[in-house]
Amino acid sequence: MRRFLATGPVLLVVLLAFASAATAQAVRKVAHVGMLCPNSCAPAPVTNALSDELRKLGWLEGTTIVIERKEAGGRFDRLPALAADLVRSKPDLIVAFTPQPVRAVKEATSEIPIVMLFVADPLGLGLASSLAHPGGNLTGVATLAGGNFVGKAFDIIRELLPQAKRLAAFFNPSNEVHRLGLRDALSAAATLGFQLDVIEVRKAEEVPGAIATAKSGGAEALYVGGDPILNSPTSRVSELAVQAGLPPIYLAGAREGGGLISYGPDYPALARRGAHYIDRILKGAKPADLPIEQPTKFLLTINLKTAKSLGIEIPPSLLARADEVIE
Repeated sequence: MRRFLATGPVLLVVLLAFASAATAQAVRKVAHVGMLCPNSCAPAPVTNALSDELRKLGWLEGTTIVIERKEAGGRFDRLPALAADLVRSKPDLIVAFTPQPVRAVKEATSEIPIVMLFVADPLGLGLASSLAHPGGNLTGVATLAGGNFVGKAFDIIRELLPQAKRLAAFFNPSNEVHRLGLRDALSAAATLGFQLDVIEVRKAEEVPGAIATAKSGGAEALYVGGDPILNSPTSRVSELAVQAGLPPIYLAGAREGGGLISYGPDYPALARRGAHYIDRILKGAKPADLPIEQPTKFLLTINLKTAKSLGIEIPPSLLARADEVIE
């Protein structure tokens, strides 16, 4: 009995120590995730899809996960400094959207895991050594599969406007993917009988002048490549194009901006897949061991309201293939 009484305080101290350690471990389980966005990280269809899927996987912001967001506001010159700020905060991983932010984070750290979203060609950009075995600290979801995707979009334009001869295309020269895809665009245009006017747009302020240039050059439609500047509602590309009588056709992004046709991957679905990469890495998986996924489904969206305002009748063959028709 005396021996038990003597050892009781010691046992109590040990138990308290274990309890303290367990409490500290529980606190450390709150994941710290950095996020770098080209424009805004504010709620939107893709960011909402990412957050919703994380919740389904048990990651509740403010409870089991803390997300530190950095926004470039369309100023890509700020990306290196923002990426460096995130790296200094030592998060468990960093999520980066679109090529420019992904490049900035990749150059800022070779150790912190990176989950990329909305990068069309990670191999062509040199961000990964292969899709099956990315290597290094980066993995995620690519937005395009192999092949001349621009050509498929131009096929839709030709079906929509069988008599059209001149097509304008907005490209952002600071977007590496655009530079890689320019040759494909020129080749596709020549094959389909389009005279292609490539108009460079680096920032939102250049959009009105670019629309005027396309119109004065005789363009009969406008193709808008996937880009955080061109696809941002604040750039008003669709609104200004429709006002000028130019049917705007997007790689993606037509739904919110009022574009006539959008053909591209299901971005919210890709964001949900990105949440699973975050989940697996936070649970111990290494980015180098997680293959980069490619989209398996592409969505065709047609905006009949925009078509009516432009006086365009959508061919029944296109309507029959549409995944979504906006009345």
